[in-house]
Amino acid sequence: MTSRIDEDNFDIKLKEHYKLYVLLKDQIIFEKELRSRGVRYYSNINEQPSIDGGIRYFFLDSDMKTVDLVLIETGIVATMESLMITDFSFQRNISKMLILVMGVFFGLIILVVIIGKIIG
Repeated sequence: MTSRIDEDNFDIKLKEHYKLYVLLKDQIIFEKELRSRGVRYYSNINEQPSIDGGIRYFFLDSDMKTVDLVLIETGIVATMESLMITDFSFQRNISKMLILVMGVFFGLIILVVIIGKIIG
């Protein structure tokens, strides 16, 4: 799965470049924004042993400001090789869902106990 702009973007790895890791769930939006702004990038999932930390993208140093702008405008969390930061907004949503489910569960248990005392 090479870059969709240009199959010959491998040369980016041979020039002054930097790497970013973007989570799989953000891939489509991220690549769409890069293409619409004409940013060249190289990415090949087959070269990665695992995509748990995100899909690795190579960018020219000269495109850093544009890529940063894409990340800010889309709210995509990207990491560099040395700093693996998870998407805290996604974890926050999961935590809220867990608390809500637990609250409903315990609420039902309390309701059953109260009804049991009233009836029995």
